[in-house]
Amino acid sequence: MNTHTTTPMRTKRWTLRVDLFEEGDVTKVHAALDTGDTTLHSRTESHRNPHDPPVPEIGDEYAAARALIDLGQQLLRAGRSDAAANVPPDRA
Repeated sequence: MNTHTTTPMRTKRWTLRVDLFEEGDVTKVHAALDTGDTTLHSRTESHRNPHDPPVPEIGDEYAAARALIDLGQQLLRAGRSDAAANVPPDRA
């Protein structure tokens, strides 16, 4: 008797949007991750050291990286919360 059950394959698409805004020596980022079930948002920024030469790409990289790290931390918190809420009563 075969007790192995297979679940159908599931495919989902998550959409990440990263908008960058430059205002003088400040790069601001708004990142949004749409999972289809919820949307997470992050707003971050980076400031150029006044002693460094102006290279906008560096500010973009720092600000975007901070936004992505923040979104990752939000996802981890949501996963932990969802996992804790999904514990069967006999295992709590």
